[in-house]
Amino acid sequence: MRPNKLRQKLNAGEPTLGTHIHTTWPSIVEAIGHTGEYDYVEFVAEYGPFDLHELDNLARAAELWDLGTMIKVDAENRAYVAQRAIGSGFGSVLFADVRDPDDAQACVRCVRADAPGDEGTYGVAMRRFAYMSYGGTPEYVQALRDVVVVLMIEKQSAVADLEAMLSVEGVEMVQWGGADYSMSVGKAGQRGAPEIAAAEEKVFKTALEMGVHPRAEINTADDAKRFLDMGVRHFCVGTDIAVLYGYWRDQGEAMRRALEGE
Repeated sequence: MRPNKLRQKLNAGEPTLGTHIHTTWPSIVEAIGHTGEYDYVEFVAEYGPFDLHELDNLARAAELWDLGTMIKVDAENRAYVAQRAIGSGFGSVLFADVRDPDDAQACVRCVRADAPGDEGTYGVAMRRFAYMSYGGTPEYVQALRDVVVVLMIEKQSAVADLEAMLSVEGVEMVQWGGADYSMSVGKAGQRGAPEIAAAEEKVFKTALEMGVHPRAEINTADDAKRFLDMGVRHFCVGTDIAVLYGYWRDQGEAMRRALEGE
């Protein structure tokens, strides 16, 4: 079975850097691998269409370049998608819309082995990550233990019960979700409001104090400083669709100005 790149980094106490993709085209993963700058790729499955074959192919492409893989899954049907992604070779799952400690425990259980001491719900399945003879073996159980569980902290109830959420065994990383949080407290679109900023700071500082890794999503390297000053060492920078949109918008506007000036 292949090593889990993100797990190795966390166990070694090293910082990590990922980037988001919406596309299921494996060549995009390979292009990211060509840079040599990223530890893992996050496929934000919550935001776009995909099928199970594409999960296999994304994981294959990442493995060619020694990249780790993370998938962001919807709240509905989260266990099924998480388990199938792990079966494809994904080493980490980011769970959206986690509202309380019971939700957090369910997220952990669905990626852990259905075995004594692990108390999970993942049984023996001959999926890609276990080919050809690892299904149900000690190595199989360990691979499931190595899956990194990441929670979105993005609901009012999650912030209100933050310490209990972060105390759930198996939760190792959290991600702030300002857009959802602002909507859940009745301030949709006001991500910069003082109370939203205060909640964000609470999440990062509490996670650091409790030994849970906070991960910051940023658009550019320039955005990292305030998080680095807090002690954050895990980042995910940029999204393929936003990069493309920004380029097309800026170059299109520039060309329009040039054409109108003719």
